[in-house]
Amino acid sequence: MGSLRGFLILIGFFLVGEMARLGLGLPFSGGVLGMLGLVLWLMVRGQVSEGLGSASRSIISVLVLLIMPGVVGIFFNAQAFSGYWLAIISALVVGTVLSVISTLLLMNWLSTADSENSGQ
Repeated sequence: MGSLRGFLILIGFFLVGEMARLGLGLPFSGGVLGMLGLVLWLMVRGQVSEGLGSASRSIISVLVLLIMPGVVGIFFNAQAFSGYWLAIISALVVGTVLSVISTLLLMNWLSTADSENSGQ
């Protein structure tokens, strides 16, 4: 029952993000806005419920399946991107490098903060 509640929380934040996107005419996806709302909510709350953690772990285990439709769409519409391959490859490489670096720095900062807090 906890996982169901966690899924409902995730879907709720997605829907709120989607409503904000449509209502305010923002150029971001509803999922991104919902994720930002969820992060802010978790920061205020200070903890992740067991149900939300369980639902999140379930989704992370099938993350590749969630990304697959976009990859397939690009594969079947390759002609539309024919003049933009250099830009696409550059964006993928730069985006991947920046993602890895930011994840490394964030993990380093969080592990340092955690070790300082556990030592007190």
